[in-house]
Amino acid sequence: MTENSFDHSISRVMWEAVERFHSLSYVAPEVRAEGRDAGLKGFWMNYFATRIAPVGPVGPDVVQSTFFYYGPERIRRAIPDAWRFSSPDAVLDARYRGMNASLRSIYGDGIHSDDMIEAASLIREAAEGCVSIGRLLYTGWASLEWPTEPHLALWHGSTLLREYRSGNHLIAVSAEGLDGCEAVVSHVTVGGAPREWIRDEAAWSEADVQAALASLRRRGWVDATGTATAEGIQGRERIETVTDRLDLPVWERLGSAKGRRLFELLARFASILPPDDQLDWREYYPASS
Repeated sequence: MTENSFDHSISRVMWEAVERFHSLSYVAPEVRAEGRDAGLKGFWMNYFATRIAPVGPVGPDVVQSTFFYYGPERIRRAIPDAWRFSSPDAVLDARYRGMNASLRSIYGDGIHSDDMIEAASLIREAAEGCVSIGRLLYTGWASLEWPTEPHLALWHGSTLLREYRSGNHLIAVSAEGLDGCEAVVSHVTVGGAPREWIRDEAAWSEADVQAALASLRRRGWVDATGTATAEGIQGRERIETVTDRLDLPVWERLGSAKGRRLFELLARFASILPPDDQLDWREYYPASS
């Protein structure tokens, strides 16, 4: 990107850099252990409870409306039971303790480096450009105090920007009139995710999948074999384009030079992190590529 010229595609590039740093929180053993010690049981209870915790001890319907990607049964097996075993405050404390331990283990003395301090400052400046309206998860995380230590501030800022984009994506999906299962299935049909995710990760039932395919056929997004049509490909492109455009003002406000520097720093930090199962799913599911 040039100094005063922006294209909405830069939003996706920045999202990937932010996502790689943020998503350590889902795989780091220290984070999983802290969640377990706080009372959470299993990966999915940890996942749903920690993401929604800043909003409060909400019920499964609230989680479903914001985590639209996932089938309701997967959510109901975790929420509201998470709040019987723990509390939002305890969950958040556990998440930050776990991230503190994980980042210290990975980066060592680098957590206090000039680069880490600079990245934390830049990501805070970027996050200040977000607009809260309609972005529930972002707003919840933005209500928390910023950590003082740079490595935790960088993770916190990455989380804010990640949840901001997730809210923008939900807006874009809703604008196309898709429900959660239709969103996942249509994403798979255009090669954006492996088919295994529909059942294994998102946990939609076969009945849900067949209903989604029937709906997508009626709107012309898939053919009789469940293959994406030109219209379906265009529909998914609209979703991604709208998401990128909703993100763009954040990066325009930060500016090209600062945005480029933040990307460079995040890419360097992410270079020693494990692969991201969302961004690098082809490494995990080569047969679906």
